[in-house]
Amino acid sequence: MAFGFSNPNPSWRPMRAASFALAGLAALIAAEGQASARSSGSERPVEAVQSRAAGEPILAVVSLQRQRITVYDAKGWILRAPVSSGQRGRETPAGVFSVIQKDAEHYSNMYDDAYMPNMQRLTWSGIALHGGSLPGYPASHGCIRMPYDFAAHLFEATQLGLRVIVAPTDPVPIEITHPLLFRPKPGAEALAAARVAEADEAARKADKARLAAGTAFREEIQALVPVRRAENLKLRAEAELRSAETALGAATSDEAKAQADDAKAKAAAKVSELQKQWSAAKQELQPKLDALMAARQAALAAESAQLAAADAARQASRELEPVSVLISRKTQRLYVRQAFEPIFDSPITIQDPDRPIGTHVFTAMDSTGGEHDVRWSVVTLENGDARGGVDRRNRSPSGRDRDARPMPTQPDSAKAALDRIVIPQDVLDRLPGITPRSSLIVTDEAPSSETSKGTDFVVLLSDQPEGGIKFRRRAPADEFGYARPRARPPYWGSPFTGRFSTW
Repeated sequence: MAFGFSNPNPSWRPMRAASFALAGLAALIAAEGQASARSSGSERPVEAVQSRAAGEPILAVVSLQRQRITVYDAKGWILRAPVSSGQRGRETPAGVFSVIQKDAEHYSNMYDDAYMPNMQRLTWSGIALHGGSLPGYPASHGCIRMPYDFAAHLFEATQLGLRVIVAPTDPVPIEITHPLLFRPKPGAEALAAARVAEADEAARKADKARLAAGTAFREEIQALVPVRRAENLKLRAEAELRSAETALGAATSDEAKAQADDAKAKAAAKVSELQKQWSAAKQELQPKLDALMAARQAALAAESAQLAAADAARQASRELEPVSVLISRKTQRLYVRQAFEPIFDSPITIQDPDRPIGTHVFTAMDSTGGEHDVRWSVVTLENGDARGGVDRRNRSPSGRDRDARPMPTQPDSAKAALDRIVIPQDVLDRLPGITPRSSLIVTDEAPSSETSKGTDFVVLLSDQPEGGIKFRRRAPADEFGYARPRARPPYWGSPFTGRFSTW
């Protein structure tokens, strides 16, 4: 069955930037075609699907046999371009990866500051997609070089988390159904929307509470003015009273005593009047003070509620992020990651555990017209000799088989693998909801040591050379960001953050 299908009502849509990037490839492809027509034909041109509009890239398959990358959206392939992978001894490792960092202006600190434009990192040890020269055969130190213009346009069209399969042959994804393939959790999108609405409402209430606190503060300041004025006047009057008392005590004549006594009486009356004014002003001030205290407490409570609502919205939105599940025959465990973070792992059962199960990558392509199901595709990885392919370890650098045809995955093999897996119900209940771009990897292999902080699952095929990764020292990700799916609520981290200098 060919991998080509559509969804009339997709629940997720590409950003305008991706559309512009893919549209820009049309001009690139035309230029490549003209260049190819003028050349000797030794290099194949960049290709793009012509029968329909391209959607958002979901999956990329790099064929080491054909030295070609093919990019797929939810309906099928959309872009193809020649590549140059790792040379003998530094081969690009075959396996399952994803884009974990993007850097438009990247320079290597291992290879004389070599320019690696539009770098899309696949491992922290330095395997990546990037623009570079293509001599027509494997020539890199383990990375996957692409045509410079193609790499630039692809960089703009993709996002972090894009699944990248590096295959010895040239497998083609096909649509598949099976009872074990996970389904979305009903109500997840509605819950996320509700949480976002609650966060917006909490933010509105917090703004209103802050404005109310500001108004109460201004009213308190206004009410404090007459209190301060009355207090200052009373202090002056009390000073005059003390002066009058001092003058009365110092008077020696009856006339002086009478004048001092009259001044004292007037000062005392003035103090008494100002005392009344001060007391009245304080009485008027007290409600303003009480209102300010209440407004500030309400503002603090509203801000706390806003933080809690925003955190709930982030969590609900995070649960809509693509989920990656890996089932390993070697470890007899199921592992779950989401947004480059481990969620949990658990033992499961694989029947006939001593018999190989293969490596199969199942990808949730898009919704089927609602939030209760998604369509799945599968790519099965086989070694270079599985169907008459070329073993990379025994061929000359320029001896790739360009005429080998892409090989559609055989659904029977993938379904047979799923038939052998038994997952306890309590583990199924713990799985996050499945969304488009989620994946299930079933493999004989254990997760690679490259699976670490800031990565999705990395699986290396143990029957293939790992020259491009074997001698590299992996640097852990001390800072990283994960790009939320496009058109998601803005409650997730910013993409493309962090500094990495490992190659």
